[in-house]
Amino acid sequence: MSHYRASYDVSYRSGADPAVVRYKGKYYLFVTRSHGYWVSDDLSNWKFIRPQSWYFKGSNAPAAAVYKDKIIAYGDPSGRGPIIETDNPELGDWKTNFAVINLSNGIQDPDLFVDDDGRVYLYEESSNKWPIRVVELDTANYFIPKGEEKDLFKLHPEKHGWERFGQNHTSDIDPYIEGPWMVKHNGTYYLEFGAPGTQWNVYADGVYTSDSPMGPFKYAPYNPVSYKPGGFLTGSGHGSTIKDKNGNYWHFATMAISVNYKFERRIGMYPAGFEDDGQMYVNTAYGDYPHYLDLSEAKDHKHRFTGWMLLSYKKPVSTNSPVVKKDINVVDESGEGYMQEQIKDFSIQSINDENIRSYWVSEANNDSIYVQVDLQKPMRVRALQINFQDFNSHIFGRPDTLRQQFKIKASLDGKSWKTIADYSENKKDMPHAYIELQEPVEARYIRYDHKYVTNNFLSISEFRIFGKGQGPKPKTPKHFKVERQEDRRNADLSWEKVKGATGYVLYWGIEKNKLNLSVLMYNDSDYEIRALNTDQDYYFQVEAFNENGISEKSKILHVD
Repeated sequence: MSHYRASYDVSYRSGADPAVVRYKGKYYLFVTRSHGYWVSDDLSNWKFIRPQSWYFKGSNAPAAAVYKDKIIAYGDPSGRGPIIETDNPELGDWKTNFAVINLSNGIQDPDLFVDDDGRVYLYEESSNKWPIRVVELDTANYFIPKGEEKDLFKLHPEKHGWERFGQNHTSDIDPYIEGPWMVKHNGTYYLEFGAPGTQWNVYADGVYTSDSPMGPFKYAPYNPVSYKPGGFLTGSGHGSTIKDKNGNYWHFATMAISVNYKFERRIGMYPAGFEDDGQMYVNTAYGDYPHYLDLSEAKDHKHRFTGWMLLSYKKPVSTNSPVVKKDINVVDESGEGYMQEQIKDFSIQSINDENIRSYWVSEANNDSIYVQVDLQKPMRVRALQINFQDFNSHIFGRPDTLRQQFKIKASLDGKSWKTIADYSENKKDMPHAYIELQEPVEARYIRYDHKYVTNNFLSISEFRIFGKGQGPKPKTPKHFKVERQEDRRNADLSWEKVKGATGYVLYWGIEKNKLNLSVLMYNDSDYEIRALNTDQDYYFQVEAFNENGISEKSKILHVD
């Protein structure tokens, strides 16, 4: 639970800037400002490690890599410090060589890359002024720099629409370049970078390529690579891309909530990889719906979506808790253009609007409170997710007392109820409790029966229900049109609304068979893309979806 106690007394969960490494058959996840890190055997179940020794102020945008038989890391919040290392990360007996790396502007958002020949490189920067930089480190001399840092590249928002700052790329504030991460694939060096700002829905990762870790680097025409401007949880920048035990790539990224503070964030994980021609991709389509981790259940690595649709979007919802009317205690920078404006309606309708920034607050925090969703007709329920919010929290650090306790019940008639998930004795912190049912349940009504949360207030940003309806899928959208604006960074897209559709997904890319970028939206039948590169032509396609499934895609349109 982060805090800015000195001035604001604001508390909130946050995880951002993920650096993931695979070491001795396990995965280790390092994130900003956590007083430790996580370990997993399977990329699904993660255990928090309180290391024996670590940064007193928590790591800042930490770098990590495997060098020989150890993990090496750098994350000193001061921007000046030594490389630390351990061969026992689960104990966390990190050791320092005391050789402080003291670059001219300090080290921001570092990345450590170990090449196949054992040479080690440091990439870094987080700024709306300075470029991404690189310096080789001397592995025979305490990892100190070998020579001067080299400037590599900076942002060009006048040519690359996705590099513009603000919600939907609409701000004139200078954008930020940050979070480099190097991946080597088939002899090519892919240097990822984040832009334009972590608090926006359009936070993304792009990539430059080279045949040398020191450059020169060339801008990839298919940028951005990791992009998720729509849906429940948006943004997908400042990430890391790793290869799992089975040879599949995954991209971990930073997602924005930005309610209690602009840097209130979460971690996302998406299938990633490389096309036959070397084009890098990160598939974020339906990225906050359930996906298969086991490849045997998926179509292929790139397409892991289960097909379980959202059943709860704006369905009738009720509670026995009165409407809360309280002042919020947040660090609000919306007036300066660095945050979206606060949503101050805490009514129960916020609980299924597919917006993580809106939330319901209960007047009480005891076992008398319930929330009930009417799906309006019987549905086949496969999974649920309860996303708790830290409303006016006063919890700091990471106490072992953090927990959420509740039951989930299902009914066909609203009278006879069956418990389908029992967490009434739960002792774990589950801020985004994802519950996958062992067997699907036929139900029209789903009910959350509250027992306890550690926060003073029970607050839920979203109660999401996934599965399949028993009606028809929507039809393919008709009259799909694309018009590129005079400002070639932008294009207007429109189509005819589809009866019975919940929403739409737009796909685009620079090749007809590689439409790797997407945006999900609810209700709207038009969209302004502001993420295009001025010197590139594009292909576009759209599909509709509802609780019963997904339509066939439209014809592909080409715009030069």
